Amino acid sequence: MTQEPTVDAEAGAGAGGAAKRGGHPRHDLAPLLNAPVRLSVVAALAPLDKAEFGFVRDLVEVSDSVLSKQVAALEEAGWVEVRKGRVGRRPRTWLSLTTEGRAVYQRHLAALRAIALG
Repeated sequence: MTQEPTVDAEAGAGAGGAAKRGGHPRHDLAPLLNAPVRLSVVAALAPLDKAEFGFVRDLVEVSDSVLSKQVAALEEAGWVEVRKGRVGRRPRTWLSLTTEGRAVYQRHLAALRAIALG
């Protein structure tokens, strides 16, 4: 009688299910988040309901144009919502993660952890 290899259910679930499928956790990485600036933007937004564009720009340490380009890619993917408005007379742009964006980010982090921890 041979024993089937067992997988820790908690480890498999934390990696987005990659271990349960028998695949490597790298398959749960989101290719769009391989760019350091995009990953940094999503990480900055993850703990917040919304953040002002300038706050994220300063936190991630990029120019307006670089942040704008990366946010556009995340918005096109449906992972970031961009809202424009005014505070007094000043135009403002707010960024927030969508539900899908938050889920993708969590799955990406779980896959990174699974890879790093073996």
